[in-house]
Amino acid sequence: MILRLILLCLLSSFAIVPAHAQKKRAQPIEVDHIVAVVNSEAITAFELGARLATVERQLRDRKVQPPPRDVLEKQMLERLISDRVQLQFAKETGLRISDIELDAAMRRIAEGNHLSLKDFRAALEKDGISWNKFREEIREEIVLARLREREVESRIVVSEGEIDNYLANPDQGNSAGNIEVRTAHIVLRVPEQATPDQLMRIGARANEALDQIKRGEDFAKVAASYSDVPDGLKGGDMGSRPLDRLPALYADAVKKLHPGEVSDILRSPAGFHIIKLIARQGENSASQMLPLKQTRARHILIKINELVSENEASHKLVGLKERLDNGGDFAELARLYSNDLSATKGGDLGWLNQGDTVPDFEKAMDALKINEISGPVKSPFGFHLIQVLERRTEDATAERKRLAARQILRERKSDEAYQDWVRQMRDRAYVEYRSNER
Repeated sequence: MILRLILLCLLSSFAIVPAHAQKKRAQPIEVDHIVAVVNSEAITAFELGARLATVERQLRDRKVQPPPRDVLEKQMLERLISDRVQLQFAKETGLRISDIELDAAMRRIAEGNHLSLKDFRAALEKDGISWNKFREEIREEIVLARLREREVESRIVVSEGEIDNYLANPDQGNSAGNIEVRTAHIVLRVPEQATPDQLMRIGARANEALDQIKRGEDFAKVAASYSDVPDGLKGGDMGSRPLDRLPALYADAVKKLHPGEVSDILRSPAGFHIIKLIARQGENSASQMLPLKQTRARHILIKINELVSENEASHKLVGLKERLDNGGDFAELARLYSNDLSATKGGDLGWLNQGDTVPDFEKAMDALKINEISGPVKSPFGFHLIQVLERRTEDATAERKRLAARQILRERKSDEAYQDWVRQMRDRAYVEYRSNER
């Protein structure tokens, strides 16, 4: 994750040509211009060029031959438009990352590279990367991740019937969890209310992509040329994950493939898909349910709203943390100040299973020792102080199996739901292309 964030943010810089007197013949100066307008915001040629340089560097690092410059430029512009639409929505709905939280993220990135924050900054600036610009790119990455969590993952519903069907299917519930697969994909999105003409054109593009792959063209290069999802610019690599965590459409296709093989064109509500199985590990043997890790925790939540800003919420929790460090009673302070239903129980959340809480909360909770109290932790709900009271493991039971199945099915739905949500956001945005403007 750290390397991905750094690669995404190592943007090339542009020299500023001084305005003082030139030699006999003045050299032409490239003037920045607008290439697209997204709602009320512009995307400039310099911004597009910087991102293109980053993507080309990433593809070279992966030993992938980049597609033609004009093709890559078109793909990158669509990625910028998609990101801009999401960032605008985040701003409109009050989703912001405070400087306090951003500073913590920067420290984690530095530590992940075995550097102090000061040395990390010096290393970036030595490579010609603006520290402030890097910070803002990281802020945008966090905003996009939080937006996905808030708008998509928190709203995924798994019915009891789906869990029953999953557990009743031996090909899913018993063996698929032991198989680890590394896959890559190409996705050609279809607009929410596509006309038959649009469907035909997009389907023809999917066939073009598949034909190129069958003729021996590198899958990663074709993904960079055709795929409409962000990882297309990384060759479509989805990384490794258990087979049962893949979307059902992908899992069913992958089961029929050998490493190196590519699927036919698949159709979903989101669009057209092509899947490649890169590698497979594991056996089709009955899986054993691992012991269930549970944590008993309590928290104090300060919500962010029109009356309470992020800085005010964080500052308030810093003050409460000082009182707790000096002997204050957690339960009493939770009853007085927490904006959560658990306040009446002194903030006690009871026993929590893995996956019961949002990722930011769970990650902070798992890092705590018994009775340790965290600093302010940001989540989609606001800022928390968290204290871990106990931990335990329990043997797998029928209920545990259902919990595991629920989590697996949520992960299956996540990618497809996110792609569908991004497609809807993009379709509703006003986009004007100005590629010839100077």
